[in-house]
Amino acid sequence: MTPDGADEQAHVDPLLAGRVEEVLAGVADAARAAGRDPGDVTVIAVTKFHPASLVRGLAELGIRDIGESRHQEAVAKHAELDDPELRWHFIGQLQSNKAKSVREYADVIHSIDRSSLVTALDAPGRPVEVLIQVNLTDDPARGGVRGDELPALVERVTAIDGVRLSGLMAVAGLGAEPAREFAAVRELRDRVVLPIAPDARELSMGMSGDWRAAVAEGATRLRIGTAITGLRPTPA
Repeated sequence: MTPDGADEQAHVDPLLAGRVEEVLAGVADAARAAGRDPGDVTVIAVTKFHPASLVRGLAELGIRDIGESRHQEAVAKHAELDDPELRWHFIGQLQSNKAKSVREYADVIHSIDRSSLVTALDAPGRPVEVLIQVNLTDDPARGGVRGDELPALVERVTAIDGVRLSGLMAVAGLGAEPAREFAAVRELRDRVVLPIAPDARELSMGMSGDWRAAVAEGATRLRIGTAITGLRPTPA
């Protein structure tokens, strides 16, 4: 007789299993090299355009934090899987008119960048965990707030009962030096956020191409897509 779950484990794509093992080992090594506890770094697998079956495979391999950037796709996967052990992270730009729908399934929303969105997310019951996105570029289309806008938004989030601020999120700019940009985000957290919200220590930064630099600069959540999932399929 095989142990519970062994048959399911045998059906997990071995290529997926290999990528997961490689990334988790690399993250642990990077954390130790930075003098950090590997347990303080959470790997979020970004599964955009991939089917729910891949998310199920990730769960079998121990990856329970799942990142999605498109509401329609995320809500469908959440409904299909219906797994209370999965933790869903919404990491894309969020429209205010979809905010309440997203908070129905998302455990964490990483892309808070304006006061109107905070208001739209306010609702009775369990507060939804949120991170404020910082824009490290000169392109407003990338989303996020500038450093001088951050104090006011932190104040706004902490004044709303329906949301709970846990930290900052950022994406390194194209062609930029990731380590320098991630260090700037850490500095913003320490200088601007923590005096207002002492528990908001999370740093969501680092993706498939730059997560090592993010770990070295204190990232606590890595949003890793293709390095774990492989190339994205063509969307339908």
